[in-house]
Amino acid sequence: MKGIKRTKIMLVLLLAVCMFVANASSVFAAVAPRSTPLLLTDSKVRTPTASGTKTASNSLAVIDYSNAAQGYVMVKYNGSVGKIKVIIQKSGGTQYRYDLNLKGAYEVFPLTSGSGTYSVGVYENISGTQYAEALSTSVKAEITNSLSPYLYPNQYVYFNKDSQMVSKSNELAKNTTKELDIVANVYSYVVKNVTYDTQKASTLKTIYPPNNDSTLSSGKGICFDYASLMASMLRAQGIPTRVEVGLVSGGTRHAWISVYTQEAGWVNGAIQFDGKSWKLMDPTFASSGGQSTSIMQYIGNGKNYTVQNYY
Repeated sequence: MKGIKRTKIMLVLLLAVCMFVANASSVFAAVAPRSTPLLLTDSKVRTPTASGTKTASNSLAVIDYSNAAQGYVMVKYNGSVGKIKVIIQKSGGTQYRYDLNLKGAYEVFPLTSGSGTYSVGVYENISGTQYAEALSTSVKAEITNSLSPYLYPNQYVYFNKDSQMVSKSNELAKNTTKELDIVANVYSYVVKNVTYDTQKASTLKTIYPPNNDSTLSSGKGICFDYASLMASMLRAQGIPTRVEVGLVSGGTRHAWISVYTQEAGWVNGAIQFDGKSWKLMDPTFASSGGQSTSIMQYIGNGKNYTVQNYY
């Protein structure tokens, strides 16, 4: 945001994959300061684990829900079929469909619909778009902290303690005492250092797990890459952040991020502070649009966004 002083801070709700929806509008309050400045090594990376205390399994797959109270399950496929789906749905809630990309290794999937009873299923491709159940189970999740699903890494917001983007996140958070400053630093870095990859956008046909270290090193990405990178950087600093996927006005599929603060709860959308009020903004549009007046006016209108899925 050229010309805007650092005190006019930008919060962010990033757009991710151009294939979903999110609704955004909210008022924001200052974030409580940290008691001491962060050091360069103070990241708060959480590592999901398949503890093995609560599982459903057969010869084809394992569903480990030992840590459902933390807001996630782990799934591993041991069969020989090439295309595998994982479908997760809370009773009466939104159905989430994922590709399982690894064989013989666990992948983590969030329980973003909150506490309740979930069906978790693993499905093998048998022909075309037809899938047959390989394993399914019911998981009763009493999530201890509703923010947990937005602090752990998952398939679409992936990172670990050795990720390059975690090191960059630590650098951007170095010596800061306010979470809002970290959000502003990460936001500014992404907008200034990642450009929109039009070629990738024109050839990509399906949702995919973003590679955040690759986005960081190449400096290129599409909306999902923008959102995943920023969400990962903020989660690495212990700031609950969710990727929201949906549609913007005109029917374009898109994704962005929301950030949680103790004072205001979820801040739905990327937000710019002008000294008097908070206004919605979207870092992908802000970056690729050169932060033009028309782009900023579009971003500032919450009616242009509608939410469907949370990651």
